[in-house]
Amino acid sequence: MVTYLNIALIIISLLLIISVIMQSKGAGLGGLTGADTGSIFTARRGVERTLFWITIVLSVIFFALVIALLLIS
Repeated sequence: MVTYLNIALIIISLLLIISVIMQSKGAGLGGLTGADTGSIFTARRGVERTLFWITIVLSVIFFALVIALLLIS
């Protein structure tokens, strides 16, 4: 069981990293490091909104897997 949770945790973490990097596609390399890009806040629409919600769901699944792994081991 622990092995399956570890594999799921690795897969979810990779998907979470990819989704976060894809969100900063228009920000350039400065957006990846947290630098200010000088842009104003805009509403999320379309693909950006879907990617935002996918990132939230993946992060909740990630934390649930970590807690489950801690409780089992």
